[in-house]
Amino acid sequence: MFSVPGFTAGLFSNNVNFDDLACRLFNYQYENNSLYHAYVEALKIPVASIKRAEDIPFLPIGFFKTQEVKTGRYKPQLIFESSGTTQTIQSRHYIKDSSLYEKSFRNGFERFYGNVKDYVVLGLLPSYLERENSSLVYMVNNMIQRSGHPESGFYLHAHDKLYYQVSGLEKEKKKTLLIGVTFALLDFMEKYTPPLEHTIVMETGGMKGRREEWTREEVHRFLKEKSGIKQVHSEYGMTELLSQAYSAGGGTFYTPPWMKIFMRDESDPLHLLPLPRSGSSQQGIINVIDLANIHSCAFIATDDAGKVFSDGSFQVSGRTDNSDLRGCSLMIP
Repeated sequence: MFSVPGFTAGLFSNNVNFDDLACRLFNYQYENNSLYHAYVEALKIPVASIKRAEDIPFLPIGFFKTQEVKTGRYKPQLIFESSGTTQTIQSRHYIKDSSLYEKSFRNGFERFYGNVKDYVVLGLLPSYLERENSSLVYMVNNMIQRSGHPESGFYLHAHDKLYYQVSGLEKEKKKTLLIGVTFALLDFMEKYTPPLEHTIVMETGGMKGRREEWTREEVHRFLKEKSGIKQVHSEYGMTELLSQAYSAGGGTFYTPPWMKIFMRDESDPLHLLPLPRSGSSQQGIINVIDLANIHSCAFIATDDAGKVFSDGSFQVSGRTDNSDLRGCSLMIP
């Protein structure tokens, strides 16, 4: 019998038995998610044959645009929507339990960066603050509140105020996290060149027609030259997932233990590529298992191209040709 409290009890620990939890969650979602059930049935995959995480069918991410992807029946506490453009249909993620999302992003951040209370958190997210139902704004807002520092906050277009704040924090040698969408960070750094020694600059992707597309290497080189930082950090997340991966530089992302990356064949979306051998990598289209997605679907076939390495880390090289431009998309190198 699947028990959500029992399942989540050790989900965010260091000792996650990924295959066991993934298979348990698959069976639960197959039985209680009508859309996913119908999809698995259409593929004619014998459920009894699924013994490992890589045996599990991945739901195309596009279903979040046209269907209510729910496991069980519930009235959502939150509905997250992708940014998209006026020409695209927005994805919707129906969140049954907001505390589950909070546990996921808090534990994920702490795993890589430590307690958020150690940081002043500055959010430079103009395009997201100007609309409702952004999972990124929800996460950063929670981090700002939990940081407990009076200097923490959002900045819409107030670059003068942000520069003043960052400069003061640097003088006081306070650990600071400046997290923002790519175009906003570029706009800020073009106008100001604050020397940063105690500040982590984290880009979340997102050009979305706001300015000429740059490669990630170009973006990072520019930000490093302007601020003097050694590395630009990155966050990989999306509306359809409750967990995030992080890069401490160079565009190589690492996942928390309850999230795992696989690669599928670009020419055959149902063919999962073998996991790379030690010291090697596998290139393809990214599939994600996010075990925090208990009440929607944990097994997502994204539209992101990239490669995964033998240690589970991965890189994103861009979007597939037939996918919509997303607000959190990453630049093609």
